[in-house]
Amino acid sequence: MTLDASSLQVVRTSDKRLKRSDRSVLASVGLHAALIVASVIAVFPVFWVLVTSFKPDARAVETTPKLFNESSLDNYTRILGGEKGAFLTWFGNSVLIALLTTVIAVFLSATTGYAASRFRFPGKRSLLMSFLVVQMFPFAVLIVPLYNILIALGLQGTPIGLVLVYCTTAVPFCTYMLKGYFDTIPTDIDEAGRVDGLSPFGVFWRLVMPLAKPGLAVTSFYAFLTAWGEVAFASAFLSAADDSKTLAVGLQVFVQQNRTEWGHLAAASILVAIPAVIVFYLVQRFLVTGLSSGAVKG
Repeated sequence: MTLDASSLQVVRTSDKRLKRSDRSVLASVGLHAALIVASVIAVFPVFWVLVTSFKPDARAVETTPKLFNESSLDNYTRILGGEKGAFLTWFGNSVLIALLTTVIAVFLSATTGYAASRFRFPGKRSLLMSFLVVQMFPFAVLIVPLYNILIALGLQGTPIGLVLVYCTTAVPFCTYMLKGYFDTIPTDIDEAGRVDGLSPFGVFWRLVMPLAKPGLAVTSFYAFLTAWGEVAFASAFLSAADDSKTLAVGLQVFVQQNRTEWGHLAAASILVAIPAVIVFYLVQRFLVTGLSSGAVKG
């Protein structure tokens, strides 16, 4: 029986793979123990907020915490019933602002990213550099100039003004992400579309956009989270009226000067997190593909 060089190479490769995959029992136990500890550390705060949301305020913070102590749904009933602030009004405001931010930011980012990926035009490098520079400034530095701009436009205290402010932070990141994803789509598709008589926008809308669903899912998720849980801009640019607040700003009513209503605050926090979890569930199958494809140029 004889073995050729290719057979010996396959055997050696398989031996190497076996050696690499071999782990001692002690190493496996240590690895799984580390993963379990890390998972518990990550999940426990969220779990404890959920447990606290069912407790009355008097039992939410105790010297000897208990898992269940006079637990009930009273906190959720009072919040949704309007006894503790206009929660449903805040929810509607947050949904409106987050959806408008997502639609406008993703559309602007997609068109800008496609143009930067496919075309050469004067100021292209300066435009992309300006997007990068904007990301370097903390939110606190941008509040004053954005506030003056909204006053000049007559949009101070309005939801559409806050949407435009959120777009200034979401569009630069989303543009860079989508440009990297568009770079991975072959330009032959664009040429084939133009041969068939499509306009540049027709090629973008009918051919490229359907292929960019993973990248669009990532940017949509980022834009939604940017508007959904943000506090600083919403506190500065919305009016102080109770019916114009967003959820993130409305949660401040549970933090009073003398005490904090921990039970109601925890229940409201769980309710605020539910829409973000739903959006994540809807786009999760695109997230890994979108992030990995947009990170490098193919």
